[in-house]
Amino acid sequence: MDLEGANIWYWIILALVGIIAAILGYFFGKSDAPSAPDFSEQFNMLEIENAKLKADLDTCKKRLSSTKQPKISEELSSSIAANHVPAFNADEAKLAFGTKVKDNDLKIVEGIGPKIEGLFHNFNIRTWKQLSETSADKCQEVLDSGGKRYRIHDPASWPMQAKMAYEGHWKQLAEWQEKHRAGKF
Repeated sequence: MDLEGANIWYWIILALVGIIAAILGYFFGKSDAPSAPDFSEQFNMLEIENAKLKADLDTCKKRLSSTKQPKISEELSSSIAANHVPAFNADEAKLAFGTKVKDNDLKIVEGIGPKIEGLFHNFNIRTWKQLSETSADKCQEVLDSGGKRYRIHDPASWPMQAKMAYEGHWKQLAEWQEKHRAGKF
């Protein structure tokens, strides 16, 4: 009989210790557990920034695709150039811009000033025709050669403007520049 009484107390004590341990474990786990960091706010900020960057990328792609010119064969290009060289008409240019315009003055292009014109001259780009045949990437390379202060300029439209000047489309060039201040699309 002693054995049976001891056996019951053994099970009662074991159950009480288990219950107490479970209760203590629950409270210790609830109070001391380091809370998981909340990254939801940072995640939302990154999603917004990502959306802005995607929109900027789409804008850049559209701008780049609108400035690409179809490539024509070298023979056809030289044939066109030999047969049709537009003559510079200073009077038409003056009428459109209200000021005297010199032949092949790169400064007529919105965004190009005397210092940037000098950078283009360093790259042997001295005429409107040469600038019109220069890619926007090459124009950016010319700007980069001048240092950090020229990074604010956007040369994407410069070849197109130079082409209008070369072809003598003074009125269209002046109107375009009026609509697109600072030479931006």
